Amino acid sequence: MTRVLMIDENRTLTESVGMQCIAQGIAVRMDDTFCEGVRHLLETPVSLIILSSGLVRLPVVDLARLFDTVAPGVPVVVRVEADQGMDEQVRFELHGFRVVREPFDVLDLVVKAERPARVAMPGPVDAVAALEAVCG
Repeated sequence: MTRVLMIDENRTLTESVGMQCIAQGIAVRMDDTFCEGVRHLLETPVSLIILSSGLVRLPVVDLARLFDTVAPGVPVVVRVEADQGMDEQVRFELHGFRVVREPFDVLDLVVKAERPARVAMPGPVDAVAALEAVCG
């Protein structure tokens, strides 16, 4: 079963994405903090992660390493705000993340997620240690 994890503080957007997922028969989990979302990844496998750039407090290279550790092979799509400059988008794309702005179609993201985007970064091998390093 396809399962999407959305980590975003924008309640209106997460509800909209949740409704899109339900309409398409896609399971969805929504967390409004980065640490809650990453902890969820340790418990339940997902097919796609959608992450708000506003919740990212790590350098992007460390973010890539973290996701490669806690959810290897799972595509991560970073949502940037419409008013954020192109440099913000490029910063994530250079590390292999897909970037979207509103509005976006969840089904389209799921289809695109089947194609690999990131090359695994060398880094920690222990998912719990990686989570503790970020979230404490």
